[in-house]
Amino acid sequence: MVTATPVEKLSEKRRGVTGEEFSAADKKRAQLAIQKMREGITKGKRYRAMVRTFAKHGLLHLLRDRKMFRLFRRNRNKEEEEQLHNIGRRLRLVFEELGPTFIKLGQVLVTRQELIPEPITTELAELLDEVPPMPFSFMAAILDDELPEGLDTFEWIDPEPIGSASLAQVYRARLKDGRQCAVKVVRPMVDKLFQTDIAIIRKLVKRVQKLLPPALAASADLPGLINDYYSSSTNELDMRIEARNMNDHREIMEEFETIDVPQVYAVAEHVLVMEFVDGWNLKEFPVDLLSFEERFERMTDLAHYYIKTFSQGFYHADPHGSNIMIDRHSKKAFAIDWGMVGRMDSLHTEAIFRMLLHTRLNQAEDAAEATLDIVQPTPYTDPVHLKDQLRSMFIHYVNSEQASKYNWGHLVIQIITIGMLNSCRIPNGLALWAKGFTAAEGTARWLCPEISYHTVVESADVQMLRRWLSRRFNFRANASLITEAGKLVGTLPRRINKILEKLAWNDLKLIVENRVDDHLIHKINKMVNRVTLAVMAGGLFTGASILLSFGTEILNAIPSLRWLGTGMLWGSSALSVYLIWRVIRSKRA
Repeated sequence: MVTATPVEKLSEKRRGVTGEEFSAADKKRAQLAIQKMREGITKGKRYRAMVRTFAKHGLLHLLRDRKMFRLFRRNRNKEEEEQLHNIGRRLRLVFEELGPTFIKLGQVLVTRQELIPEPITTELAELLDEVPPMPFSFMAAILDDELPEGLDTFEWIDPEPIGSASLAQVYRARLKDGRQCAVKVVRPMVDKLFQTDIAIIRKLVKRVQKLLPPALAASADLPGLINDYYSSSTNELDMRIEARNMNDHREIMEEFETIDVPQVYAVAEHVLVMEFVDGWNLKEFPVDLLSFEERFERMTDLAHYYIKTFSQGFYHADPHGSNIMIDRHSKKAFAIDWGMVGRMDSLHTEAIFRMLLHTRLNQAEDAAEATLDIVQPTPYTDPVHLKDQLRSMFIHYVNSEQASKYNWGHLVIQIITIGMLNSCRIPNGLALWAKGFTAAEGTARWLCPEISYHTVVESADVQMLRRWLSRRFNFRANASLITEAGKLVGTLPRRINKILEKLAWNDLKLIVENRVDDHLIHKINKMVNRVTLAVMAGGLFTGASILLSFGTEILNAIPSLRWLGTGMLWGSSALSVYLIWRVIRSKRA
């Protein structure tokens, strides 16, 4: 196997392995090992592994204990806070032990602070996405299969990965034309593992959804959250999508001189060969590498780039310092990880933009109205109470300072939290965008702490407004408006004539459909079941009383009557105790 080829045995002119050193026998052995490992991933085995791991860390009761949801309320004492921290620590260990599906799920849950209490998200934020690397022979087999020229694409490739995460491993290599490159290879079993785990998680989530109180269930779409998570995770496993994201955002960055995206040299479904950035990530580059003016230029370009993509409906969900590299030669800032890139519809981007404008101008009422276009009220929402809470919150964000906790990413998180507390439906992508915006602000603050990030972003207001208006009033939007207006004008006389004819013949009908909520139906069923059991208990008790009141002579003459009456009496007692227990349990829940 290639992993047995020590680097020290290679020629000093080469730094790694060549295609000639990876024989057909090595490839065959690696493929057989991969196939065997994939066949070992089944729903039964994974389900048992999940149950065993949750039980090992004392968390299995979370799936069946309705009382645990009391800890999710906002007013908690110190003991309950510590209990949630303990649950978060155990969940983190469980997710790390169960592998990539749960590590990515934990990273998504960190962004949903409106659903998960802060003590738990604080612990999950420490999830480690660094795992021991798989043997290089496995990755070499994938490279040889998916690249047109296989391993011969490279002059050499270093078998020691420069990065090993739960989804992929990254290697340094040199192409035949002499260019240095980074090779990102998806782990061979990850796709099968995701498909198997998600099928199990969906069943568990449906069970949890049923345990939620009706108001919370109306606003928290847990199955939708899992579906979005699965969709975004499978996109991360397809390197062609990541390469397309890189090429699209490189075009967006063309107007900025100090930021860039690595060039894509080759791509396949599970392989991405891109430009190697020789430098440091944003948190490690030497202090004296960039002057204040150079740091300010890069911060400004990063901020304006993020605003530009936001106005176009894109967002990078993870622009933290570790994903930004400073090249030691050009001193450009390169964004290197493009797996978590999302989109938002124009309605939400415009609503967020209007909300931020009104907030900075201290127009709390208008900001609250704009917020109602971001979160969607449900029948359980009290609009007056919701607006009161929003207006009180917006006051804190009018003049937020650099490094203040009242940043705009935190503002959106607060909106989501208040929306959930008031039973509003939250768009699933909104929390991920807020996480990305907060990470972008943290990156800018790390790069140039002397300048307020908010001030830099505010300087792009005119650009935002221009793009917004151009999108709102472009040819296609106006053509659609004219078409709809033409249809209305053309059909209005005929429709009015039909209504008048039906009125003249007294034939106008209004169909009113009353849809009963599923939770109400469930409550009615529970109530009817309890009434039925109560009637049965009363009937059994009455029948037992009549039978046992016949007298000793009759009961001695017919022993079966005594046994029947006693059985009915015990049956009525058991039903009564069960009903009392159910009533007490429902009040506690």
